[in-house]
Amino acid sequence: MSLSNNIKQIVKTAIADLYKTDVDESGITINLTKPEFEGDYTVVLFALLKPLKKSPDALGNELGKYLIEKSPGLFKSYNLIKGFLNLVIADAYWIQFLSENFNNASFGKQNISHKKIMVEYSSPNTNKPLHLGHLRNIFLGWSAAEILKSTGNDVIKSCIVNDRGIHICKSMLAWKMFANGATPESTNTKGDHFVGDYYVKFNDAYKKQVEELIAKGSTKEQAEKEAPIMKAAQQMLVDWEAGKTDVIELWTMMNSWVYEGFDETYKRIGADFDKIYYESNTYILGKDLVEAGLQKGIFYKEDDGSVWIDLTADGLDKKIVRRKDGTAVYITQDIGLAVDKYEEYKIDENIYVVGDEQNYHFKVLRLICEKMGLPYANAIHHLSYGMVELPSGKMKSREGTVVDADDIVDEMINIAKQKTEELGKVKDFTEDELKELYETIGLGALKFFLLRVDPKKRMVFNPEESIDFHGFTGPFVQYTYARIKSVLRKVNSEWAMVNEVNRHTINRKPETDLLPLEKNIITQLEQFPTIIEEAATFFDPSKIAVYVFNLAKTFNSFYTEHSITNAENEEKKYLRSILSEFTANTIHTSMQLLGIKVPERM
Repeated sequence: MSLSNNIKQIVKTAIADLYKTDVDESGITINLTKPEFEGDYTVVLFALLKPLKKSPDALGNELGKYLIEKSPGLFKSYNLIKGFLNLVIADAYWIQFLSENFNNASFGKQNISHKKIMVEYSSPNTNKPLHLGHLRNIFLGWSAAEILKSTGNDVIKSCIVNDRGIHICKSMLAWKMFANGATPESTNTKGDHFVGDYYVKFNDAYKKQVEELIAKGSTKEQAEKEAPIMKAAQQMLVDWEAGKTDVIELWTMMNSWVYEGFDETYKRIGADFDKIYYESNTYILGKDLVEAGLQKGIFYKEDDGSVWIDLTADGLDKKIVRRKDGTAVYITQDIGLAVDKYEEYKIDENIYVVGDEQNYHFKVLRLICEKMGLPYANAIHHLSYGMVELPSGKMKSREGTVVDADDIVDEMINIAKQKTEELGKVKDFTEDELKELYETIGLGALKFFLLRVDPKKRMVFNPEESIDFHGFTGPFVQYTYARIKSVLRKVNSEWAMVNEVNRHTINRKPETDLLPLEKNIITQLEQFPTIIEEAATFFDPSKIAVYVFNLAKTFNSFYTEHSITNAENEEKKYLRSILSEFTANTIHTSMQLLGIKVPERM
C-alpha cells in the first residue's frame, strides 16, 4: 500500500476515534505537500469541515496532535496553512522504507488489477514502410501494454496488418505499370521501402492524369474520379475481393516483401506482438456481420446498392459500411476484428492505439457494436494520440515526404555516436561495445522523446534536441544510471574487504537524521508504485518518463552536494549507497517500462 493510502486510512480511523463519525475514504484527500511549505503529505480539510462541524484550525490541530501521539513512528510534526494539514514524516519511517526496499528489483510493480486486456498498436498498411508517426504509435502501445502488465493484468499485444484495400492496389498497379519486373533483391532495396516507392509513383502518375483531364475541360472532381489509373486501381480491388488469380498472386508477392521489411524494423526497435491479425481475413467476417445487420434493420441500403447506418439521432452522421460495388470499408473490417478478438480471448478491455484523426471512427465503431448488441462494445477504448510533426511541418505519405522509421533510427544512432565521442569518455570501449552503446543511446533518446509527451498532445520531433545529455531526455536518464552503477562498483569493491556485519549499522540506528536531498530522493522513490498505477489507469507512459527524469535530476543534485564514497562516516556511506542502489533499480524499471535499455557504463 502506498504511503498516501496508508495515511488516508489512518486519518479515517482518527476521525472515527476523535469524533465518533465514520467518514468515507473518498471524502479524504491526501496530496503531496507543495514545495514551498514544510511537510511531506497534506490532508485537505475542507470536505471534512461540514460533516464534523469544525473550523479549519480546530480540526487541523486536533487531528494533527492525534496523529503525532498515536503514530510517532510515522509522523514527526505538523503545521496548518489555511485549511491544509501538512504532515512531516519521521526520518525513521523513511530509513526503514529504504532498508526494506532498496534491493527489490520489482519495486513499483503491483498485483492490483486482473483484467484481460488487448492492446492493438502499429497497424501498418502494406503499401509503404513504417514511418516516424508509426514509431510514436508502436512505442506508446508497447509501453502501455508493459505498464498494464506491471499492475497485474493479463495483456495481449496485438497488431492488425492493413493488407488489403484501395491503397494496397495503388502500389500493386504502379508496380505492374512501372517496375519492369524489378524486385527488392534486384534493386538491393529493403522490401517495405521498395513497395512504398511504387505508392509514391502511383500518386505522381495520378496527379499528372488529373491535371491532363482538367486541361481538357473536366472539373477537378470529375478528373479525380475519371483518371484511368484510379479506375484501374478500383477495378483491381474488385478483382482482389473476387479472388482473381493473377491479382492475388501479385498481392501475395508484394506483401511478402513488405512483411520481411517490417520484421527487420520491429526487431531493431524492440517491438513485439503476441497476436497478428490480417485485414484480408477479418473483413470477410465484417461483411457477414453487415449483411446480418442489414437483415435486422440496423443498416439500410441506398438505391446504388451501398449499405449505410444512420447515426444522426446519436449526434453523429450517416456512415457507409459497404460500398456499392460490394467491397468493404475500414469500419467493416473493424467490426469483424472486434468479434475475432473477443471470441478468441474473451477480453475485458480492447484498446486501440490510433492517431487522433480517427477519433470519430472509433466513436462510430463503438456505437455500431452497441446497436448490433455485441457484448464487448463497452470494452472498446481508443487510446488516441496526437500526430508527430517535424520542425519543417507535417509529413505526407502520398507525396513521399514522410521520414521512414529506418532512416530516423539510423540518424539517431549517428547523432548518439557524435555526441558520445564529443564527451570523450569511451576510449576504453571495444568496437562491439561502442556499437551497442550508440544503439542504446540513439534508440533510448528516440523512444523517450516520443513518450515523454502526454499522448493526447501533438508534438514536434527534433532529433538533435532528443540527444541532449543535460536536458529532459533519455540519454540524461541513461547517463545518471551509468553514473550510479560506476559509484556502486567502487563502493562495493571497497566493501568487499569489510566485514559484512559492519555494513548494516544503519539498520540498528533508525534515528539517523536525513539531509534534505537524501530525504527528497527517498520520498520520490516511495511514490513510484503510485506513478505506475496512474500510468496504467490513463494508459499514459509520459507519467513514467516525467517521473524518472525528475528522479534522475534529484539524484544528480544530491550527488553534486554529497559524497558517497567519502561520506562523513560509514553509516552515511551505507545509507547513500543503498539509496543509490534503490535509485538505480527504479530508473532501470522505469526505463524498462518505456522499452528503453540503460547501459552499465557510458
